[in-house]
Amino acid sequence: MTTHLGDATLATTEATPDARRRDPERTREDILTVATAEFAAEGYTGARIDDIAARTRTTKRMIYYYFGSKEGLYLAVMENAYTGIRTLERELDIEGLGPVDALRALAEHTYDHHTSHPNFVRLVAIENVHRAEHITRSAVIHELNSTAIDTLERILKLGVEAGLFRADVDALDAHMMISSYAIFHVANRYTFRALFGRDLLDDVRHEHYRALAGDAIVAALTDVRQTGT
Repeated sequence: MTTHLGDATLATTEATPDARRRDPERTREDILTVATAEFAAEGYTGARIDDIAARTRTTKRMIYYYFGSKEGLYLAVMENAYTGIRTLERELDIEGLGPVDALRALAEHTYDHHTSHPNFVRLVAIENVHRAEHITRSAVIHELNSTAIDTLERILKLGVEAGLFRADVDALDAHMMISSYAIFHVANRYTFRALFGRDLLDDVRHEHYRALAGDAIVAALTDVRQTGT
């Protein structure tokens, strides 16, 4: 049986306690799925381990067995969330692309990920409320994000060497621009709709906004001295 909270499907399995003990990985994944939705909806402070336990048909004791504490569970949720976007980046076949097409593909796929995983954006916003005090304790997240910057550095280096990209923008600048555009559509969806009457996540606009994501970052990094514009 499944139930829904926000954009996540919650795994409220009918498995017996004995069955869960025989499949600890499934239990851990079920807890992470439910905890992701709970933390995204209620924040770190508002999320309750009792509610997560009830929705996974497990116990608080079992959750602490797997994750140690509420913060341990929250960090596991954050690590899992960042693993998702970094895995997508690694799976992109950009090695055979030129730097412009590779940069565009990275921006478009980031947009796809963020708009289809709004809980990721909410979790990032929540962690910023806490001034990143939790994720700074995670070596996993630091390592994951360093690989993302490595990918961008390779793309930008090739573009600069080919005379296509400006040399005064580094990989962190590019990452910030790509992320900002994709996050805006999720983080500001409801206020934007209330003020302007447009739903930024309307399916009919997805391809348009996706293309703009690629256009915007390519235009921002294009070396106008080489194009003559």
